[in-house]
Amino acid sequence: MDQDSIREGWRSLFKREWIPTLAILLGGVLLQSMNVLLLTTVLPSIVGELGGVAMLSWPTTAYLASSIVAASCAGVLATAVGSRTAYCAGVTIFGFGALLCALAPAMGWIVVGRLIQGFGGGLEAAVAYVLVRGTFPESAWSRTIALMSTSWSMSVLIGPLVGGVFAHFGNWRSAFVATAVIAVVLAISASFILPSVTARGTSPLRVPAGRVALICLAIAATSAASVVAPLLAKSGLIVAAVVSLAVMLRLDRLATTRLLPNDAFSWRTQTGVGLWLALLLCITFSPLQIYVPMFLQQLHGFDPLSAGFAVASASLAWTIASLATAGASARWPDRLMLTGPATMGLSLMAIGHLVPDATVSAFLLVPAIAMLGAGIGQCWPFVAHRIMDSAKAGNEVVAASSVPTVQQMGFAFGAAIAGLIANASGLSAAIPDEGMARAAFWVPAGFVVSAMLAFLTGLRLRSLREPWFVSPSRQ
Repeated sequence: MDQDSIREGWRSLFKREWIPTLAILLGGVLLQSMNVLLLTTVLPSIVGELGGVAMLSWPTTAYLASSIVAASCAGVLATAVGSRTAYCAGVTIFGFGALLCALAPAMGWIVVGRLIQGFGGGLEAAVAYVLVRGTFPESAWSRTIALMSTSWSMSVLIGPLVGGVFAHFGNWRSAFVATAVIAVVLAISASFILPSVTARGTSPLRVPAGRVALICLAIAATSAASVVAPLLAKSGLIVAAVVSLAVMLRLDRLATTRLLPNDAFSWRTQTGVGLWLALLLCITFSPLQIYVPMFLQQLHGFDPLSAGFAVASASLAWTIASLATAGASARWPDRLMLTGPATMGLSLMAIGHLVPDATVSAFLLVPAIAMLGAGIGQCWPFVAHRIMDSAKAGNEVVAASSVPTVQQMGFAFGAAIAGLIANASGLSAAIPDEGMARAAFWVPAGFVVSAMLAFLTGLRLRSLREPWFVSPSRQ
């Protein structure tokens, strides 16, 4: 690692030639993250005008599914057409999906628009990691990734605020029009500013339809598992999703054009173990934004906005922790990748004990929730760094694009597992009863297992560690 960059710290990142690229990348993440929270705010108004309450969860499911597929293909697309072109295409597709939502005559059109938006957003987010690797020196990767995380915290305030203003005046369609306009401006700016990062040995574009179909099958099974009621059906769908992904990984390793690194999820390489750690961290974090807001509203009397901001404290803590630790050097990255999962496990145990008790004060609940975000935030930049830095020759691009792919997979699997636990706990309706109180304990407590597995995975990653930092005495 560049010793001058280490000594300069954050100042090494804010160089004149890098600031425009950094602004484009941060703007793309902000656009995507803000739109997720914006939809949550305006969705009741959409249902009020268009109907389709039975399809209420479909826009989110469609967005998640297509974003994972797009992120899986991002490495192939970035190699074939160049990262700049792929990034601009992703932002443009995102804007087109927003425009389709603005013109929607029925809920089905909203679902289609979100499906298109998800593909564009997933492509843009994955290619952003490729651009980080190809544009900035290795010494700046962790700080750049941490800065990209700040956009999610900014969206916590901007997304609900913008959506709430449009919903208040009964004009939810204008929220999507504004999104489309911003996307067009961002795409045009990116076409002039971003560098064209292209991997060597570029091959003709070949879409691996079979492997993408297996990913779609896994996503569909995972999404269905989160909504079906019978326990046996949930378990069967999760098994089907795992089998589909296992077959996809096997086929991908044998292919010449890969969606993931050829050592993805291997227990013998740093990239493989790093992807396991990223998956487990995201699974551990996922139940927070799915069930905890409902528990806070029904068991503690929070209004929707207060519950939303309480849960958003985890995203804010994620960003603060990432920024605070991104410049750590020497042995600290390995330590943070162990203390991070441990902190998340402690947070989940605290949430599981505090949330079911209606007499607990918000002054205790919010810090417990924020601690979950701090746990993943303190180690996430280093996990992503390790995955990209330890990639084998020829796998650099797909290793970078695999980070958001695995992140989305973790959130999807976590949602399905959370639904399985909630159903098994007796949660049957969004009203406070004994079943909800049990679910309020077991949903967060159940994910302590994934936090423990993440800690063990961190130990394995440390055992495989090669020296990242060479001291001046050894140069």
